[in-house]
Amino acid sequence: MTNDIPDIVIGRLPIYLRELNSLQREGEKTNTSSHDLGRRLGISSAQIRKDLSHFGEFGKQGTGYNIAYLVEQISEILHLTKEWNVAIVGAGYLGHALAHYNGFQHRGFRIVCVFDSDPKKIGQQMGDFVVQSVVELETTIQQAHIAIAILAVPIDVAQEITNRLVEVGVKALLSYVPVQLMVPEDVKVSYSDPVVQMQRMTYYLNP
Repeated sequence: MTNDIPDIVIGRLPIYLRELNSLQREGEKTNTSSHDLGRRLGISSAQIRKDLSHFGEFGKQGTGYNIAYLVEQISEILHLTKEWNVAIVGAGYLGHALAHYNGFQHRGFRIVCVFDSDPKKIGQQMGDFVVQSVVELETTIQQAHIAIAILAVPIDVAQEITNRLVEVGVKALLSYVPVQLMVPEDVKVSYSDPVVQMQRMTYYLNP
């Protein structure tokens, strides 16, 4: 696997994996095709075949893809054959919801700690976690070998927290903060801004 694979291709792999897992749960068949996946996802079969071809040949002409095998292969490509420890920074409404979300558990990620700077929240129970002070951030991140963090903090502290996380080895950030973060080239940031998502959709609506 090379490093020059377009990021947009990498971004579609989890979508394929999610749909393949759905097919496995349905249990109606052991094989699928790029046409079937494309129909379910609204992506052309040619695009799916092209995306997967970056990583090898996973299907056979006439029989398509073995679902279990393709799940295994995409999981390996995305390094999901191990469980990743994840930290949440920000114990507000969003952080609270994320800490209680059970969708991480069986998809390769495990929330292990939650941080906040508000004295009223520090020490409080949040689901399975006790909210820790951001003063403990660096020590906990290093001890738990955390490479992924979720940011749910106010805009004015987002860059400072990002800098601290990067300094102790965090290489991937999922940011719910509506601001562009400055990070080194070897750190990946994914942004989740519901306003931006809705603004994208209103383009297709008639005023």
